[in-house]
Amino acid sequence: MSTFSKEHLLYIKKVRKEKILVHVTQFLIIILFFLLWEIMAKKNLINTFLYSSPSQIIQTIISLIKQQNLVNHILITFYEVILSFVISCTVAFIIATILWWKKFLSRVFEPYITIINSLPKVALGPLIIIWAGASMKSIIVMSLMISLFITIINLYQSFISTNKNYITLLKSLKASKKDIFLKVILPSNRANIISTLKINMSMNFIGIIMGELLVSKEGLGYLIMYGSQVFNINLVITSIIILGILSLIMYYFITYLEKIATKNRQVKLK
Repeated sequence: MSTFSKEHLLYIKKVRKEKILVHVTQFLIIILFFLLWEIMAKKNLINTFLYSSPSQIIQTIISLIKQQNLVNHILITFYEVILSFVISCTVAFIIATILWWKKFLSRVFEPYITIINSLPKVALGPLIIIWAGASMKSIIVMSLMISLFITIINLYQSFISTNKNYITLLKSLKASKKDIFLKVILPSNRANIISTLKINMSMNFIGIIMGELLVSKEGLGYLIMYGSQVFNINLVITSIIILGILSLIMYYFITYLEKIATKNRQVKLK
């Protein structure tokens, strides 16, 4: 016998239907986009030399697979993104926590973090190459320069924007700063932290591709640069589409982590 009321079961059913409808609509939008793109290319409504077409993109992917290059380029870029993502998230969380913990340090370093974040990272590219060398290190440093400081700012702003009433209540109960951080700051900002991770992920992709455009001999950024140099638009657009797929995978991975965190919290509350 169900422990839920009839109205609650109907609500759950409605939510599931809406979720399915959202996913189906998203999928249909993508299919419609590529279908219209292919039709316009076949009808010569667009210049395929400049805009390519889905069929030419498929042929490019098959060609790269036959050359045994595609998987290697994808894995290189994905590895760099994951490495940069983990480093930037870990370092940003630690620094944001320290800034929240020590108000003096936050007042001293907050302007510097904002200034560094506002610097044009592309202009720093030559310096990064000189300092870190024309290797994967430069690519990771470029990605960190783009993603790290904005992540610190977002996390820190989330921490200091926590409802003051909760903090005051725990202080009245003589809770330590550690207890306040673990029992109020982090739980209250779960949604903000997940949102920051999504932003960080997108910034990492931007940083990695910018780094690969500058120094890499492998990766999707290299394919984009090489394709633009030889005016192979099919290669450029194919690489961009693969990048979109990789970012989508990362997005759903973070969303999956969010669901796990939510479930674990519900279990603890029970």
